[in-house]
Amino acid sequence: MLVTTLDGTRLLARTLVNAAGLHACDLARCIDGLDPRHVPTPHYAKGNYFTLAGRAPFQHLIYPAPEPDKHLAGLGVHLTLDLGGQAKFGPDVQWVERADDLQVDPARGDAFYAEVRRYWPGLADGSLQPGYAGMRPKISGPGEPAADFLLQGPAVHGVPGLVNLFGIESPGLTSSLAIGQAVADLLA
Repeated sequence: MLVTTLDGTRLLARTLVNAAGLHACDLARCIDGLDPRHVPTPHYAKGNYFTLAGRAPFQHLIYPAPEPDKHLAGLGVHLTLDLGGQAKFGPDVQWVERADDLQVDPARGDAFYAEVRRYWPGLADGSLQPGYAGMRPKISGPGEPAADFLLQGPAVHGVPGLVNLFGIESPGLTSSLAIGQAVADLLA
């Protein structure tokens, strides 16, 4: 198969596993012979995090029960602790147009206080600070039911030696032996 990149570079390969995460849809559009109807529309769900000033009174992670009608694209704001014991709250879901939109808006803090106080009512005002943001690749958009990730092999799109992985968030893609096995099976 032939891949022609945006800068005109042409790559020839017998086998290609498109596991480009946020950019998987863009890469798929560069593959000669792949019908565009097999490439989903990408959506970008930014996940903002806020950090706690000072030490958290917790020694374990907290994952609140998700509210499906409220968190169609995520599990809600949870508490994680880094190796130094620093508490981080997030991610939320903020739909954005660009995959590189990673600035955390301090104004989102008000919503974080409300979410965190659902499981920690004693959270003091002024104790959250903007932290960082990550981006989740989605193949469903705002207000739509959450779509599972999508694996496409030659039986679906007709391009021998090509497997596309769409809508897989980083933890799943980087740690799932089952996804690796499914890719190998699609190429067999």
